Amino acid sequence: MKISAQEEYGLRILIRIAKADAEEGLSIQQLSEAEGLSAAYVAKLTRMLRMAGAIQSQRGQKGGYILARPTTEIFIKEVLYSLGGALYDKAFCDDHTGALRLCTNSVDCSVRSLWRMVQVAVDRLLEKVTLQDLMASEKDSVSGLQRLLEENALI
Repeated sequence: MKISAQEEYGLRILIRIAKADAEEGLSIQQLSEAEGLSAAYVAKLTRMLRMAGAIQSQRGQKGGYILARPTTEIFIKEVLYSLGGALYDKAFCDDHTGALRLCTNSVDCSVRSLWRMVQVAVDRLLEKVTLQDLMASEKDSVSGLQRLLEENALI
């Protein structure tokens, strides 16, 4: 259970697009240079974000990527799920059976219940956090996210 590079870079690209001029947007080349990523990788990430309905492309000389919706309507849970899925899903146990074909704890597993509850807690937070919440500086984002946690009794 880790945040993947794809999720991290995809989210950073989305934030960069959100902060750009909404009229012009940002091209793959501009995003590539700004984030220090290959153009091919940025193209892959922007395609995923576009398929998720978070961004849209504009054609033409000043073409580029812009947000498809206001920042207050783009929830981080949907973005992260479109970039990589849940931190924990049911297939996790199938991938960690040890040397056996089936996990020795497949019927009664307290660890599995822990991972499920971690996923529930993460989902509850991420479905409340919008792209707007991540547009501020790190210091302001921390206090805003802390307030969100407290208001929703997530801590």
